[in-house]
Parts: sequence; structure tokens; C-alpha cells
Amino acid sequence: MPPVRRRRVEGPIGGAGLMRYFDIDEGGPKIDPKVIIGIVIAIILVEVILTLIK
Repeated sequence: MPPVRRRRVEGPIGGAGLMRYFDIDEGGPKIDPKVIIGIVIAIILVEVILTLIK
């Protein structure tokens, strides 16, 4: 008896060629949201200090 091939069954999203972005791992650099918030706060503080100096 020949071996039975199992077909990979995809849901309606995968079958339609659509992708869910949260399922994809790009492998790029991961930056903690706290770091981004800290950078924004630092930029705002520099702007305020430069405005007060003028």
C-alpha cells in the first residue's frame, strides 16, 4: 500500500493567501517600550531646557 500523504490544512485566512502579522517573527532588533518612552522624555526635556536658556 502506498504511503498516505497528509495535506497541510490551513484555515480560511491561510487558504486565502492572507497573513496575520503577529504570527511572523522578523528577527529584527527588539526594543523595549520603556526605552522608547525614555528617549521621548529625554528629547522633550532637552527641548524645554533649550527654550528656557534662550
